[in-house]
Amino acid sequence: MLNWDSVRADFPVLNQQVNGEPLVYLDNAATVQKPRIVIQSLVDYYERDNSNVHRGLHALSMRATNGYEGARTRVAKFINAADPAEIIFTRGTTESINLVAHSWSKAHLKPGDVILTTEIEHHSNLVPWQQAAKASGATLKYVPVLGENAEGGLDLDALDELLTPEVKLFAFTHISNTLGSINPINEFCRRARAVGAITVIDAAQSIGHVPLDVRELDCDFLAFSGHKMCGPTGIGVLYGKQELLDKLAPDETGGGMVVTVDYEGATWKPSPERFEAGTPNIADAIGLAAACDYLDSLDRAAIAKHDHELGQLAYEKLSTIPGIRILGPAKDRCGVVSFAFADVHAHDVVTFADEDGLALRGGHHCNQPLMRKLGLTSTTRASFYIYNTAEEIDVLVASLSRIQKFFGG
Repeated sequence: MLNWDSVRADFPVLNQQVNGEPLVYLDNAATVQKPRIVIQSLVDYYERDNSNVHRGLHALSMRATNGYEGARTRVAKFINAADPAEIIFTRGTTESINLVAHSWSKAHLKPGDVILTTEIEHHSNLVPWQQAAKASGATLKYVPVLGENAEGGLDLDALDELLTPEVKLFAFTHISNTLGSINPINEFCRRARAVGAITVIDAAQSIGHVPLDVRELDCDFLAFSGHKMCGPTGIGVLYGKQELLDKLAPDETGGGMVVTVDYEGATWKPSPERFEAGTPNIADAIGLAAACDYLDSLDRAAIAKHDHELGQLAYEKLSTIPGIRILGPAKDRCGVVSFAFADVHAHDVVTFADEDGLALRGGHHCNQPLMRKLGLTSTTRASFYIYNTAEEIDVLVASLSRIQKFFGG
């Protein structure tokens, strides 16, 4: 059994007060806090190894290159990729998905083709496909949600009608950043393969919470961000099957990704260098590797259980508050709970909760189409991680009750 109090002590930012109250950080779906091991990895790199990677023959450059390419190998192991060359470092999930939407779509989509996604997607896994559809003449279709509060998750029966041979690409999230619902991504990948569709998984909300195995999933592409899994901001990953990456044209060109250049043209290196033009984010890649080490030291299955239990407890306790509307399923949810009050704007809830030391998130959570479908403009979101406790949920409930009373609820 993990000692969760000991885990909490690994995160120095939590040892502070906000407005005279102990910090209760419940904004983990936006970004999670960083353990000392990750922070120290950045300090060590900048204090000892700072240099540019590849081609340098001096000691610092070779150490930096070893650290950077070692991080690629570590991330490949973290998601069980077949080869480190299947790991492309990006700025995050958004850039990863855009890379596929630009490079793959240009080569493969045409009028009459269909891109399939879902009604619960973050804008990062929606807008790029809108643009790809416009550029190619393909049609964009959506798997719908079930229920007034999307409590039924996605309408899986609709896949029978939607997932046809005309679908060339199926892009979907693993865990909804608003609903807390968990999609059956193994089934989605299996059904997509059956009709010959490429799969793109947005794993931003799951990468730091549950074990992921890309070979078991047999997905084609998977995207995630380092800052959602205890790593630094500004670093992310696009995983792609080697045979697909080898056929993709680069989305950006410049130094570091070329074999030869003359005044008439250039030739490209293979993946992953082909997709990493310019000086890469060396330090943060190394920090991401440290985050992989840290999460594996805790046991990701134990993390998943802990977060699930907190999400379930939060749903149950918040449900006792009069007048609250909670989105997403009552059971089988992750550690994300979004809610709304009829007469109190989400931004007011977040502002008042901050007075009690609570860090929440209020807004549309980059889910504007979903919000409109559910008749909302915004919700307040509480999201949990390895350092959160059941006692903090009690603080949340007490704060919300105070806010409701203030607004006359």
